[in-house]
Amino acid sequence: MVAGVMVTGVILLKTPGADAAIDVYAEAQALDGEQKARYESLIDELRCPQCLNISLAGSDAMIARDLRREVHRMLLAGKSDAEILEFMYQRYGDFILYRPRFKLSTLLLWLGPLMFLGIALLVLWRMIPGLRAQTDHTRLSRDQQTRLDALLKKAE
Repeated sequence: MVAGVMVTGVILLKTPGADAAIDVYAEAQALDGEQKARYESLIDELRCPQCLNISLAGSDAMIARDLRREVHRMLLAGKSDAEILEFMYQRYGDFILYRPRFKLSTLLLWLGPLMFLGIALLVLWRMIPGLRAQTDHTRLSRDQQTRLDALLKKAE
């Protein structure tokens, strides 16, 4: 009988709903509508330091849970979004921000796509005259075209 109660207790503790109580932490605390929207925006904008390319909102890592609590605490303390982002940046660096700051160390990250687009356009621009030259060689002159027409008429 006691073993059956223990097994039932273990099964109930391991249900999917038991883990969901952790994510309700910030929602259950005293956040008004604007704070709740800011909270959701911030945890979507911040990347989990442990996970690869997952926001704090989508991560179940222990550090993500702690950082969600920290964001919640700072919102209740009246901190602005900029102050919260600055705190996270000072603590975890550029990695935590999905949109890293524009500075010398992130220059390639910001300008790299534009450089690759420029190189692709330059290569395309250089190839087009070559393609035109190739198609010009395949065209017949007027004399060649009249001779070809005459030969085709003879063959018929």
